[in-house]
Amino acid sequence: AGDNLVQTAAKADAFRTLVTAVKAAGLGKALSGKGPFTVLAPTNSAFAKLPAGTLETLLKPENKDKLIAVLTYHVVPGNVTAADVVKLDSAKTVNGESVTIMASDAGVKIDDANVIKADIAASNGVIHVIDAVILP
Repeated sequence: AGDNLVQTAAKADAFRTLVTAVKAAGLGKALSGKGPFTVLAPTNSAFAKLPAGTLETLLKPENKDKLIAVLTYHVVPGNVTAADVVKLDSAKTVNGESVTIMASDAGVKIDDANVIKADIAASNGVIHVIDAVILP
């Protein structure tokens, strides 16, 4: 069985900010559930690229709905592997909005983010690491 998406992310230092945000949004339980989900996981340095104060503002309890909207934009229902991603030009997220996918010889871009590592398997889905936070 192995670790679920949240447990897998929590084991990697690179996802410390993401895990904090997921917990603040109250999404830990959902993303630990049956799934499967495909998580586009921004690294700590991706979060650090946001304009100053953005993350701190999103993490405030009164902005929980905004935080949920941003985080669910990073989750696609189903188990979408790298092999599947390259055949798509968009994907509908849990947030309801779609991300744009561009595959080229240079790699895969999701909106303005580059996929820097693909196909980290979890018991209830797959994680693709991205180098920027994408906003709906």
